[in-house]
Amino acid sequence: MAIDLHIHSTFSDGTLTPQQIVQVALDKQLTAIAISDHDSISGVVPAQQAAADTELQVLPAVEISTTVDSRDVHILGYFIDLQHVGLREKLQAIRDARHQRARQIADELEKLGIVIDFEKLLEEAGPDSIGRPHIARRLAREGHVADSRQAFARYLRRGGSAYVERYQLAPGEAVELVISAGGIPVLAHPVLDGAEQHVDSLIDCGLQGIEAYHIIHSPAQTRRYIVMAQENDLLITGGSDSHGPEGPIPVEIGAVEVPDECAEHLLDWASQHQIAKAKVGEADGNSSD
Repeated sequence: MAIDLHIHSTFSDGTLTPQQIVQVALDKQLTAIAISDHDSISGVVPAQQAAADTELQVLPAVEISTTVDSRDVHILGYFIDLQHVGLREKLQAIRDARHQRARQIADELEKLGIVIDFEKLLEEAGPDSIGRPHIARRLAREGHVADSRQAFARYLRRGGSAYVERYQLAPGEAVELVISAGGIPVLAHPVLDGAEQHVDSLIDCGLQGIEAYHIIHSPAQTRRYIVMAQENDLLITGGSDSHGPEGPIPVEIGAVEVPDECAEHLLDWASQHQIAKAKVGEADGNSSD
């Protein structure tokens, strides 16, 4: 059995549609996946519909981009309520800020003598979550750089000549947002930008898990995060963080070996808490009679 709980689709900065992701997962005989797009939940239902008549489970998920001390910290949210008004409004605000930021980056590039087709960029990025990877691919397609990596190295990385700061959402806010939407907040790829140093403060906010298995984690790092999770009674998750064949770093779906019990534990947690919510609702109903 194989699972991949961290995949990006064309609804954020991935290069495969949710339907294509499901087909790849089926071809690889995966048993569970999660479409965890940046600041967007729009790819979840299309993937679930594509997998409806199969044995593949598609877990509802999102990856929320946050910043602390000028460093990125990403929070994964599993089993969020896709209709939760607060979540949808906050994600829309983040996406609106992403669009504005993309326009500002294009303006900075123009100051450097690099003019990109912004309307084409928006068309390629889609309606949901435009980001720097879309701009990097546009720069490469128009011949301004050799590839996306060069685009980031020259212009789009933090400190680059066309870099623009993004909307500032704190990691604790994202954890609380996921909880308010009935979901399971998990710290994504803790090795990146020293995100692991925030585990204690995020636990205080309600963090429920750590992504121990990730394409950039060494075996030693994976073991460290497993121990960290166990010591703090946190769930353990993992995935490829695949953005498709044209992503910034081409990573295949299912490229990271993640124990299937990671998905089972998430499912168990969700089931238990749904039961708990039902009991609370029943108690509230009785007290109001």
